Amino acid sequence: MSTLIFGHQSPDTDAITSAIDFAEYKKQSGDSDVEAVALGELNDETKFALDFFKVPAPRVIKTAANETQHVILVDHNEAQQSVADRDKVTVDAVIDHHRLANFETAAPLFIRMEPIGSCNSVIYKMYKEQGFKITPTTAGLMASGLISDTLLLKSPTTTDEDKQIFAELQKLADVDLKEYGLKMLKAGTNLAAKSDKELIDADAKSFEMSGSNVRIAQINTVDLNDIYDRQDAILAAMQEEKDADNYDLFLVFATDILNSNSVGYALGATDKVEAAFGKKFDANKRLDLAGVVSRKKQVVPPLTEEFAK
Repeated sequence: MSTLIFGHQSPDTDAITSAIDFAEYKKQSGDSDVEAVALGELNDETKFALDFFKVPAPRVIKTAANETQHVILVDHNEAQQSVADRDKVTVDAVIDHHRLANFETAAPLFIRMEPIGSCNSVIYKMYKEQGFKITPTTAGLMASGLISDTLLLKSPTTTDEDKQIFAELQKLADVDLKEYGLKMLKAGTNLAAKSDKELIDADAKSFEMSGSNVRIAQINTVDLNDIYDRQDAILAAMQEEKDADNYDLFLVFATDILNSNSVGYALGATDKVEAAFGKKFDANKRLDLAGVVSRKKQVVPPLTEEFAK
């Protein structure tokens, strides 16, 4: 039985490419019995990246225990973001760049976590430490994950180390990564082709915050008017999902990737959101989040602190 490697549910580009890149890392380590898989359908941005570098999309799984006893987690560690039956398999390793929360295993494991811009940045460092080969395709996939998670190095999650890694990947790839990166990000902003439910599910994560069930979704766009035009329908889809999954708070923030600004919508504990950001929702039910582009660094921390009060 192969060891399955996967990122979080509602996978983004960093989650998918991290799984593919770490599977190659394991193979170069001498462990060929591994497979990169996905915990959800690929979004348009990720499809663009894989198509560009001519890499097959990993298959999607719902459960793991029916086909393996061993898994490796990349780009996540929290139980509610992982495979549904994670408690029935052995987690052999975790490679991540997020907070550590709601995580416990029965057996010892390998963990590599660093506070940098993308999981691929961590994996790139591991390749270099071992002297493993990084092909132009692998470099392109690593860069894709880094570009996605840092919005082409413009997010506050970007570190000096990420910038250096990006420069090194540029030397290894056969494309202009800045030009490619902008095309990739724009590929993920075609909102017209998505249903309202797809918009709020495409890049969403669940968090446990001091006993509260919190869902945070991000929608990237090049024009916030596309969100405003669908606001009522988006809020209706949020309400339906909140009721079905008993979220104490469902926060969706739409990000203008060109101007690095966001607007937020929330259902449930809106008082917690207002307190966390020191702002009020306006008459249009919108919260101005100027300069906010990162869920990991700018949204989750203040909300976690507020729920802990």
